[in-house]
Amino acid sequence: MPPKLPRPHRDDVLIALVSVLAGLLLWSLGVHSNNSRHGFPEWAALVPLLAMGSMELLRRTNPGVTLTVGTAALVADQFTVGNLATVLMYTDLMYAAALYGPPALARRLPVSTGLVTVALTIGSVAWLRTPQALLIGVVAGIVSFGPAMTGATLRNHRDAANAARLRAEQTALLAEMDRSQAVAAERARMARELHDMVANHLSAIAIHSTAALSIDSPATSREALGVIRENSVQGLSEMRRLIGLLRDAGAGKEAVAVPTLDGLEALLAQARTNGAASGLDFVLHDARPAGQSLPAPVELAAYRIVQESLTNALKHAAPGTVTLRVASADGLLSVAVDSPYEGRHGPRAPGSGAGLIGMRERADLLGGTFTAGPAGSVWQVRATLPAEERVVPA
Repeated sequence: MPPKLPRPHRDDVLIALVSVLAGLLLWSLGVHSNNSRHGFPEWAALVPLLAMGSMELLRRTNPGVTLTVGTAALVADQFTVGNLATVLMYTDLMYAAALYGPPALARRLPVSTGLVTVALTIGSVAWLRTPQALLIGVVAGIVSFGPAMTGATLRNHRDAANAARLRAEQTALLAEMDRSQAVAAERARMARELHDMVANHLSAIAIHSTAALSIDSPATSREALGVIRENSVQGLSEMRRLIGLLRDAGAGKEAVAVPTLDGLEALLAQARTNGAASGLDFVLHDARPAGQSLPAPVELAAYRIVQESLTNALKHAAPGTVTLRVASADGLLSVAVDSPYEGRHGPRAPGSGAGLIGMRERADLLGGTFTAGPAGSVWQVRATLPAEERVVPA
């Protein structure tokens, strides 16, 4: 089955129809572009006219063929009485070939037509030896070089506009990807903050409420209810602080102060209160240089890692001493938490594993390291953070 020819563009059909009708009108009125007839009858000028008109139908879809056939028709027109519409249609075919043709053709046409124009001008002057011979070169330039240069220039502008539009679309796509990644990172950060702030209080509430239900003692129940109330109030305060932080950030206000390592003593005091019923004690060894100042993200990450480690100790540690060591040396801040791991018989709070994931994420985001796991009868948490903020790209 022969290949189906492309359908002419409606604008090309209109151009062909108008051009052929105009040529027929000129021919019927006896308006010719050549003074001599070269021995051919007047109707012979209609053959190049119709051939050129048929090529106008393919000016967009097959510009290479139209230019070849059009050139042959223009040459044939010179041996007849000639028709101005035939010449004008050829200039349009030259323009369309530079604008719609292959890129190589669009690059070659201005050069080749320019050389032909120069050569024809020089040859005409040398052959005829009259100033009027220059008009032949001018006409050749108007018919060939001018349309080719115009088409190539418009093509360059069109390609530049398309490239700019493509770059704009790519930029918008990258911006949308960056926005999505920023939203995902912000959601992860909010999830870590929410977990680390509230999990400690809810874990203590769960442990003491379980103890109050398990041990039938008024004194124990009263003590458990006191711890539950204290943690409920503190958890609510932390939630309000987080909500205020989000609202202030959304309104462009200055964020509220974030926890720092200076609050470790208060954090351990709270852990001692919550863990007293489970036989847990908490000891802090702070070997940091006096007055050392660390970047806020580093202090916040270290504080949250300690807070989550103490929460896990309240949930899972056996009776004994939980030891916290904080030190800073060689540009690194190290956090170590050791808690008894085996032999617990009291109630435990359920865990989802999100705390370990959050601690590891905090360390990774700052370019630090984090490990957690059992070592004999001790559960060890080890975190090393750079003393200077160094966010690792995702």
